Amino acid sequence: MKLYVGNLPFTATESEIRELFEAHGTVHSVALINDRETGRPRGFGFVEMEDDAGRTAMDAINGQDVGGRSIKVNEARERSRDRGPRW
Repeated sequence: MKLYVGNLPFTATESEIRELFEAHGTVHSVALINDRETGRPRGFGFVEMEDDAGRTAMDAINGQDVGGRSIKVNEARERSRDRGPRW
């Protein structure tokens, strides 16, 4: 299961997010997204876990305070291919 993790503090690291989610099961991967042009964090990322562990983590962590921000956790959706050009 791939989880979207949003509203992350810009200071969050992949190891911190991995540790947060590992309390609920094995984490297969963590990817925090950076801006292509500036290289700065964009405040969201993705965590991959087994389905059952992912659901448990999503229920437990969604809305939790991390670095002063209430993070959002939900199941990631595939990006739509027909979104139009990115400017």
